Amino acid sequence: MKLLFVTLLFSLTTFSLQAQTGTIKGQVTDETGAIIPGAKISVQSGRGAIRTTTAGSDGTYTITGLPPGNYSVVASATDLKMPQPATITVKPGVQTLDLKMSVAAVTQEVTVHENAGPTVSTSPANNASALTISGEDLQALPDDPDDLQSDLQALAGPGAGPNGGEMLIDGFSSGQLPPKDSIREIRINQNPFAPEYDRLGFGRIEIFTKPGTDKFRGDGWFNYGDGIWNSRNPYAAQKAPFLLQEYGGDLSGPLNKNASFTLDVERRLINNGSIVNAVTLNPGTLAISPFTSTPVAQPRRIRVTPRVDYQIGQSNTLTLRYSYLENNIRNTGIGGFNLASLGYNAADREHTVQVIDSAVLNTRTVNETHFQFYRAESQNTALNGGPEISVLGSFNDGGSTIGRSSNVTDNYELQNYTTYVNGPHSVKFGVRMREQIVNDFSPSNFNGTFTFSGGLAPELGADNQPVLDASGQPVLEDITSIEQYRRTLLFQGLGYSVAQIQALGGEPSQFSLNAGSPALSASQFDIGAFAGDDWKVRSNITLSLGLRYETQSNIHDYHDFAPRIAVAWAPGAKKMSLHPNTVIRAGFGIFYDRFPLGDTLMLKRYNGSVQQQYFVANPSFYPDVLTPAQLLALGGVQQTRSTNWEIDRNLRAPEMYQSSLSVEHQLPLNTTLSVTYTNSHGLHQLWSRDINAPLPGTYSPTDPSTAVYPYGTPAPIFLMTSSGLYNQNQIFTNINSRINANVSLFGFYTLNYARSNTDGIGSFPANPYDFSGEYGPAATDIRHRAFIAGSINTRWNIRLSPFIMVQSGAPYNITIGRDLYGTTMFDDRPGIAPNASIPGVVATPYGLLDPNPAPGEALLPRNFGRGPGQITINARLSKTFGFGPETGGGAGAGATPGFGGPPHGHGGGGPGGGGMHSIFGDMPTNHRFNLTVSISARNLLNHVNEGPIVGNITSPLFGEATGIAGGVGAFAETANNRRVELQMRLSF
Repeated sequence: MKLLFVTLLFSLTTFSLQAQTGTIKGQVTDETGAIIPGAKISVQSGRGAIRTTTAGSDGTYTITGLPPGNYSVVASATDLKMPQPATITVKPGVQTLDLKMSVAAVTQEVTVHENAGPTVSTSPANNASALTISGEDLQALPDDPDDLQSDLQALAGPGAGPNGGEMLIDGFSSGQLPPKDSIREIRINQNPFAPEYDRLGFGRIEIFTKPGTDKFRGDGWFNYGDGIWNSRNPYAAQKAPFLLQEYGGDLSGPLNKNASFTLDVERRLINNGSIVNAVTLNPGTLAISPFTSTPVAQPRRIRVTPRVDYQIGQSNTLTLRYSYLENNIRNTGIGGFNLASLGYNAADREHTVQVIDSAVLNTRTVNETHFQFYRAESQNTALNGGPEISVLGSFNDGGSTIGRSSNVTDNYELQNYTTYVNGPHSVKFGVRMREQIVNDFSPSNFNGTFTFSGGLAPELGADNQPVLDASGQPVLEDITSIEQYRRTLLFQGLGYSVAQIQALGGEPSQFSLNAGSPALSASQFDIGAFAGDDWKVRSNITLSLGLRYETQSNIHDYHDFAPRIAVAWAPGAKKMSLHPNTVIRAGFGIFYDRFPLGDTLMLKRYNGSVQQQYFVANPSFYPDVLTPAQLLALGGVQQTRSTNWEIDRNLRAPEMYQSSLSVEHQLPLNTTLSVTYTNSHGLHQLWSRDINAPLPGTYSPTDPSTAVYPYGTPAPIFLMTSSGLYNQNQIFTNINSRINANVSLFGFYTLNYARSNTDGIGSFPANPYDFSGEYGPAATDIRHRAFIAGSINTRWNIRLSPFIMVQSGAPYNITIGRDLYGTTMFDDRPGIAPNASIPGVVATPYGLLDPNPAPGEALLPRNFGRGPGQITINARLSKTFGFGPETGGGAGAGATPGFGGPPHGHGGGGPGGGGMHSIFGDMPTNHRFNLTVSISARNLLNHVNEGPIVGNITSPLFGEATGIAGGVGAFAETANNRRVELQMRLSF
């Protein structure tokens, strides 16, 4: 609540300030009076400072925060020009300047195209690798919110660093992606070294929602998809059912002369087949056989988002936005190895309240205050209350360990940013404060889990009795987890004792159970302050200097200073030029990641008093579940251990040193090319390890009681520490081309090398006493990635929007699915076998691997496997039909002048930017009503892109995938390999 008090204080302060700078607004039309959406407007002062924006879909533009003085204004668009620049004297307040363009002469066509297409610039925010999608251009992107998020992440590129890029909604770091109809503008990869951002800039996605309009406008839409149009998922024996129905709309208009509103409503109904691809036992014969099924999950979603924009005099713009989202999902948690019995029902609700105030303080200063409250509520209910049965690498059955759980998380975020312009200096400084409070009820694994992992066991003959060697001793072999499970059921059915079953290779490898109090609360507060100066040293040189400081509660790290420096130089440009031919950029910055509250919650939960985690090796009571008291009374080889989690008192926030060098060049045909090299060096990366693992040589999986523990008691102590290392080198090649009014394309190629010894806080070293094999390919080490997208207007104004992504395979970790070191974890890696005579050795594409490595045997390095590449080709065809009276303009919903949000765009300012370019187009008609009919195809060529690879060498599915690549969860529409959807949209 401390943030709420500070928010009110900031709001009262900014409301009392008066305007001293000016605003230019107007509309761009041609000689006939028809509006020109998407025209680029450049405003230049007598001192040479340049501001740019892009006209909205109704031809209107707004540029705020201009110091008083004389300005020249130029608009440019394909095949149109202004006879001469318009001039205006800006005074405090709002002035109107309408711009009129005429058809360009043939001899001037190339010049006009150059102005209308992408250009290079020394502006820090206009790097040529940046991209802006705004207004009606968004119609070329998917309507489905999950597909939209996936494609935006592809547009942003692979990102830099171990965590990739981030997504900001109206400048806020928490919240869900809004529906496409609510989005006004998307900015990607803008200004990567700006000190106002805490995360790496490469891969950053900024989304700004729509303000109100000066006239009533709106649209309604309906998306439909049916499994009969789709292709079968190759990992299912039968075609999975699929039905998609999405509908909604938005309405926008004025409330009075100073206020406007928008209202977005969305409803989503899906019947989605979940693909189970496992190896199970035949119920009658206990024969090991493949198993596939397509149980149906039923996600339902509703979202309502109203927004009001209010102009308080000429000095303040106030935006109030609320969003309500509700998801209800039946039969989720199924798929891959998870059988239908592991399903559960989920209900989620989200509330988002935003207050954004922009105030012009004086002729050079603008202040922005942003406040957001975001609440996420979730409830989960398991469909089966029995224990989970985990047969590693084969199938998971029984009851879900999620139990009946709930979570309520409140996020408060307050930002206050000030921009000060003085001659060649543009200074921005501010502070961001965030508080997160979570109330969690988690009876996770209170039902217990039996784990079967396989191992060395007697070889059985046709009579299911041990095969004996010449000396009369059983011949040993390495059995899989499902063979261990089969022997358990077989010999239990024959009435064998537990000791006999274990001697024949049956019974589980481990039993785990959580107990204690399921209710827990935690909170976290962090603050980040920054200051930066974009200094126009010369007309062709811009130097950006910045410093950021961050700190947070819950860890003892108070020295997170993050300096940033960047320079942009246009060689040979002696005078001020709007569009130099070449720009060279270089930058360096330090970035930090916060220690997440979820990890703090786990530390508090498993501290030995709130909840206890019990582990029993080689349990003798399957399938019964024992109480904690009964578990502690066990003795002999059934050693019961209770796990604690701790945090390293010297833990520091993960730190990333990033540097880059790029060359941007203007090419013919309205095309820019940029080549960027980035280096990312990460220190203090998070990972975990068992500091109380049995000493080397003292632990035997068949008799845990022989182990000697450093802290005396047989209790794993998982320590969260920050001693990890990350190194990455990347080369990005970006091309952005608007060849003519009908063809625009954007693409990139990335060469990437990334190595680390951790992939996050959940990473554990395979051998707790030997880290030598941990440094290897990082999870982000996707070596090659190429992407191309764009918009092509064909005959009869049918617009084709291709979206093509090709990438090489991602690394994966190869394991044996066993606990060889007494850590209670099953992520140990195999040894490198010297020959094929070793019992249980597995021949793989990576050589002979030993699932039972002897002490001192070299282990396979981390992430040694490499999955297959992926090829994705999506396409969208759309056609717009106009009817009703002609209006002289398109059907989009442009922003009301004066209601465009904060003038410098951090929270949703005017659309566009000089060096950021919209790559998609739309063809609105000049009629009052417009009907757009679209058809889109995901994975048009029906190429099979394999999902995550099974890395357990003892699994019958080792080296294979159990599903196609795509998202996770019930809303991930991966039931079919190729998916086709239809859409109709009526706009007015």
